[in-house]
Formats: sequence, C-alpha cells, structure tokens
Amino acid sequence: MPGDKSISHRALILGSIADGDSHFRGLSTGADVKSTASCMRALGVDIDDAAVRGLGMRRLRAAASALDCGNSGTTMRLLAGLLSAQPFASELRGDESLSTRPMDRVVTPLREMGADAQWPPLIVGGRLPLHGIEYRPAVPSAQVKSAVLLAGLFAEGTTAVVEPVATRNHTELMLTAMGADVSVEGLRVEIRPAARLAPLDMEIPGDLSAASFWLVASSLVNGSRLRIPNVSINPTRSALIDLLRVSGMTIDIDGARSVSGEPVGDLEVGTAAVLRPVSVNGTMAAEMIDELPVLAVAASQLAGTSHITGAAELRVKESDRIAAMADGLSAMGADITAVDDGWVVKGPRHLEGARVRSHRDHRIAMALAVAGLLADGTTEIEDAECVEISYPGFFDQLESLC
Repeated sequence: MPGDKSISHRALILGSIADGDSHFRGLSTGADVKSTASCMRALGVDIDDAAVRGLGMRRLRAAASALDCGNSGTTMRLLAGLLSAQPFASELRGDESLSTRPMDRVVTPLREMGADAQWPPLIVGGRLPLHGIEYRPAVPSAQVKSAVLLAGLFAEGTTAVVEPVATRNHTELMLTAMGADVSVEGLRVEIRPAARLAPLDMEIPGDLSAASFWLVASSLVNGSRLRIPNVSINPTRSALIDLLRVSGMTIDIDGARSVSGEPVGDLEVGTAAVLRPVSVNGTMAAEMIDELPVLAVAASQLAGTSHITGAAELRVKESDRIAAMADGLSAMGADITAVDDGWVVKGPRHLEGARVRSHRDHRIAMALAVAGLLADGTTEIEDAECVEISYPGFFDQLESLC
C-alpha cells in the first residue's frame, strides 16, 4: 500500500516545526501530500527524500506568495491551524474543487482563539497571542480537530476539542510521540502550549483507506486471495473492516504490532461465501467516511437492502460523492437510490460495463474501478488519472492482480 495519506500530511507538518531532523520512510507520494510538502518548503522548511529538517516552533517564515494547497483539504485545514499562530499572515488557496469546500469550520474556532482568520479567501495569522478554548464541533472532522490542536500548541492556557464522535487520532498520537502535553479522555482531547517538539524517526504504515478497495474487490471477485502487508489498523480507522466482517466477508489481521505509536498489521482476505446487507448510521459513517464509496459498490452485491446513511459530509468532498456513486452504479445496473445523506442499495444486482464519470474525484474513480471488476463487459472511467491525488500506481497494481 502507499503510505498512509493522513499520517503523511501530519508527519510533514509536525516534522517541520520540530527541533531537528525527522526521518519518515514510506511517505505517500500522492499529489495531496506533495501539496503539503510544497507549502512547507514555501514556509522555509528544507524537505527532501532523506529528512524533514525542522526549524523549531517559531522559525517559520512568511511565504513569498499564496500557498497552493492543490486539491487537499487536509493541507488547507491543518495549515490554517498552524499558521493562525504565526506572527505573519498567510493566504491558502486551492484548485476549483477545494475552493468550494467549507472552510468556515476552521475559521470559526480559530477566531474564538483570538486569531485573525477570514474566508474566502482563506487568510490566517498575524495577530497574537492566541488563547485556549473548549471547542465542540457540530460536524465530526479530524481535520478541524487537528487545526485547533495545532493552534493550541502556541496558545495561552489549555485548548480542548470535544468531538461528537471519535475521529482519526493520528495528530494526537504523533504530538504525544514528539513530547507535546496531550491528554485524551473519551471524546475530549486537550493540549497545552509547548516550547519545543522532538523530531521523529518513523516508518509510515500503509493506507487503510487505499486498502479498502482491495478488501472489497478480493471479497467479491470469485477465487480471490489477497495479502496486504504493513497496513494501519488504527481503531479510529478500522470501522470498515468490522462492517465488512459483519456482512460475511472474511478479513484476518496477522502480526498486529505498534510502529511509532500507530497500530499496524497484515491483512488477509479471500472470496466471501454468504453475504448479508449492512446498515450504516451517523456515527459509523463518520468513522469510515472515505471508504463509503467503495462500500456502496459492495452493497450492490449483498443479498438484501443496505442502508448507508448519516453521511451528508460526502456532499462536500472533492465531488458530491453521494450523487457521483449513484450515477455511476446506476449506469452499471445497480439498484441504488441516493438520499440526502447517503444511499439505499438493493442487491445483489448483475453489473454491466458502462462509461462512467469520476467527477475528477480519486475515490470515485477507484470505487468504480472495483465495480468494473464485477461487471460484464468493458467499463470506461472518465478522468481516471485523478487517482494520482492519493494513490499513484493504482491502475498498475490493479492490472498486476488481474
């Protein structure tokens, strides 16, 4: 698997403000992570294949122009938190898709902390000091939580985020490993200001969200057997594995271990026998938000009616993923109905190859590729090169497995 995208973003950002050189092996090579690296270089950080040469917490310098976040919401939101606490103002821009995504979610708490923050365009920083707050986001978001925690590193007093449901905790784990004063109690995460962060030496585990496409494909393509080594099995990311097991798919985890505080294991999956429909509610949807497009593909082959709801957030991702998957799977013969916050899918349905649109969304393209494996005839996916955003080489690996 490519290196975990979420962890790779955080490694580059936190390594940049560490005291000394951090070494990260297996960083994601996707376009989103490259956007983060480019932004940190523009802020004065030396990053190459060997190391991230941290400047310390207070030695970033103003970029010469607006920071280009490309298509990466993680880059934009996390950097908004970090840069809100700097003595200079920074403007963060993105492509057409990113420019339409809701950034008021980070602007609101940063303003509450005393930061100068506005959107659109997203401009943060230049007003100090910040002060700690207790923030309760209305929408579960690891990106918003991380932005507030990053600002809290520099703020006076304690900063707390109380989540409606648990989201991925890579920021908390990495900050703890670097010596920050972070505490977690249930859904409450607290951070206190830090004078310095220690550098890290870390092997980035494989991306579980990327592995989800192979988990579904191997379970549904007759005669398959697949082993996927060195994948993140962080409990805040593994809800899809649990759900697929409930549906009747056999997924085993071997060699569970910890790598720099991150749980890692080897996944083994084979063709499923008896398959049952699934039901996803709001809490579960938040835990597997990136994997829901390929879950919709799986649901088209499960016996019965699957309800995947509580995922209105999919409407404001790189595309309207609810509409995109309903359109694509319907064109292939699936019985799928889009609702405001998800889908109702009846299965199993025989799929036929068709010409479908990725909407320039990497997860839509890969999910429809899995559907194409299950369909008779040829499936053509428009703008399929968008997979480079998170998974360069996806189609090469797919070809090697077929």
